[in-house]
Amino acid sequence: TDGMTVRELCSAAITMSDNTAANLLLTTIGGPKELTAFLHNMGDHVTRLDRWEPELNEAIPNDERDTTMPAAMATTLRKLLTGELLTLASRQQLIDWMEADKVAGPLLRSALPAGWFIADKSGA
Repeated sequence: TDGMTVRELCSAAITMSDNTAANLLLTTIGGPKELTAFLHNMGDHVTRLDRWEPELNEAIPNDERDTTMPAAMATTLRKLLTGELLTLASRQQLIDWMEADKVAGPLLRSALPAGWFIADKSGA
């Protein structure tokens, strides 16, 4: 992280789906196992991250590595955005980054009714 701050890495990982930034962030927290432990401490016993980008994208039938379920993802995101895990400022920053998604956001926004907004994170 010599060249970018953690904030800049978070922005790149979320708004541009930058896998290098995601790997650098994982390094700062201790790697995939530490992220999985954090999620388990939040109550998510489904989601697991075992490998780094790009290896985690390899899909092998019946391989449980690097997996989750939609309900687990939705619950974790709800806890992050509405719970007390993050400060109000951190929750707002996460929402701002998700609203600024440059990968899928423009396509999704083009189909929304006037006055609606979307906050998303494409990729893993």
